[in-house]
Amino acid sequence: MEYYHKPVLLAEVLRYLHCTNGSTVIDCTLGGAGHAEAILDLIKPEGYLLGIDADDAALDGARVRLARFSQQIFSLVKGNFRDLDRILTAAGLHAVDGVLFDLGVSSVQFDRAERGFSYRFDAPLDMRMDQNEGLTAAEIVNTYGEEELSRIIKEYGEERWAHRIASLIVKARRKRPIGTTFELVDIVKDAIPAPARRKGGHPAKRTFQAIRIAVNDELGILENSFRDAVRWLRPRGRLVVISYHSLEDKVAKSVINDLAAACLCPPGLPVCSCGLKPQLRVVTRKAIRPEPKELADNARAESARLRAAERL
Repeated sequence: MEYYHKPVLLAEVLRYLHCTNGSTVIDCTLGGAGHAEAILDLIKPEGYLLGIDADDAALDGARVRLARFSQQIFSLVKGNFRDLDRILTAAGLHAVDGVLFDLGVSSVQFDRAERGFSYRFDAPLDMRMDQNEGLTAAEIVNTYGEEELSRIIKEYGEERWAHRIASLIVKARRKRPIGTTFELVDIVKDAIPAPARRKGGHPAKRTFQAIRIAVNDELGILENSFRDAVRWLRPRGRLVVISYHSLEDKVAKSVINDLAAACLCPPGLPVCSCGLKPQLRVVTRKAIRPEPKELADNARAESARLRAAERL
């Protein structure tokens, strides 16, 4: 199956990255290379794009999608954006004009049943973005204590029934290991009262999101990665972040606002004593959401939020 997906908020990404011929841009979450393809059309023939992804299938698909471009203007690297400093140093870069983070899981990863991301297909519990990593969803579900499972599901999934779900998971695995997505779906459904199951989408959605985040340490790596990206930006270079749930967006907003702060001194001091100088200018005062037309064409864009900032 061709690794292809519709890039979310594409027009907005291009507008806020503000890249032109000659720009150097880092796509930290290459995925199906939809954003990367459109960026390359803008920065060619003198620009350069470095695409990063932990998924071998994504990288293979991106090579096909980007085959029409000269290999002199782009490189694709297997890796995780938490290692941004190492990756960019190894690529021989010194500063860049734009950095894009399109967080979450791509449509193709969801649609490939064998990857175990989706509650819609019966498959082994996996959920690893990088299949060379050791920790799987099955290991979390079958070995983590009830209290830790409850914390993960409540914190990462914002699931009000987290404690009941964790309790039933532990009870079920005492009989035999929980090995597949549908087995986990059945447990989650049993844990959530019937009236609650009938609203708010699929009852397992939040639990699957939580476990996926835990498997890939998605939230744990965000803050440092955003700050690393800002350090690589040239003056007037842009950081663009697309998130798909409130926890990701909260981290992006917090980092951008923190780096845009001008002074931390208590109000009323006649002279600033902290010496803090802002590193960023906030470009998007509030999160940018998809237009109705995009939502009609791509339902998976519904939860997307975009934030952008410019290096001073």
